[in-house]
Amino acid sequence: MTAAPTLRFERALLRGGATRLAAVDEVGRGALSGPVTIGMVVVTAETRTAPQGVRDSKLLTPQARERLVPRIRRWAVCWSVGHASPTEIDAFGIIPALRLAGHRALAGLSAPPDLVLLDGNHDYLTPPEQDGPPAERHSGDPDLLADVPPVLTRVKADLTCAAVAAASILAKTTRDALMTSLHDQHPEYGWAENKGYSAPAHIEALARYGATAHHRRSWSLPGLSGLSGVPDDVAGAGGWPETVESAS
Repeated sequence: MTAAPTLRFERALLRGGATRLAAVDEVGRGALSGPVTIGMVVVTAETRTAPQGVRDSKLLTPQARERLVPRIRRWAVCWSVGHASPTEIDAFGIIPALRLAGHRALAGLSAPPDLVLLDGNHDYLTPPEQDGPPAERHSGDPDLLADVPPVLTRVKADLTCAAVAAASILAKTTRDALMTSLHDQHPEYGWAENKGYSAPAHIEALARYGATAHHRRSWSLPGLSGLSGVPDDVAGAGGWPETVESAS
């Protein structure tokens, strides 16, 4: 296992003038079904060391992630999780959907940040210039915020930055719970185990039963051909909750 992440980088940013830093990570980008989900954790200069055991969610067992959730919620200044539904992914594309989920998470924070630390190398939170392609801007959605704090990206921040790792745990556990809740409705796809990703059982079920309303039907889903296309109506986020939030 890699070295535990720390708050060293976050504290350096806070010493640079930020008062509330939102650490951000996403989950579900590459799944075949279910939402894309953004987790956010806000920290300040006064925030204590992260709870013991916090690491990138991919390095932890499901049981370890679940044990850490209540500790992270108590530790953070505030936290939020936002989703964009499969229907929205089909209608707008994955990057605008990430933006939509991120703006929903930002809107759910009880203490608005003045700086955002985003895992990866691409700022999907900040809307493109207004003369960009409409599908990329997706500017007409009421859930997109008029103003987004400055965004800093950092590759592998979930491995080195404790607050980003904590955000990854909240995003992962929330999305996993949503996918598990659908298992009884569609047990043939094995979502309780694969969480909507491209596992053999999931691909076999797609070939045998076809796609559900929870699949990303605009994608080239393995085992399928000739899908019926993208639904016209994206209202209501396909039945997915938009935001889960708690403030401490």
